[in-house]
Amino acid sequence: MPWLNWIEAESTAVRYFALNGTDHRNHTEQDAAIGDYIRWRNQRAKPKSGFAINPKIRHPEYPFKAA
Repeated sequence: MPWLNWIEAESTAVRYFALNGTDHRNHTEQDAAIGDYIRWRNQRAKPKSGFAINPKIRHPEYPFKAA
């Protein structure tokens, strides 16, 4: 379920926008491309919403399991 792991979606976006189809000559160019994308993304970022609305685990009667 994609809402379980937001970081996976974000790292996929970095790979898609900054790395796929590129031919960086060195790591410095690659780092710059990743940094440019992250700065662009952070300027347009909005809080995540709709995260696990009404899941069973948040209910007070959900069985607690401790190791």
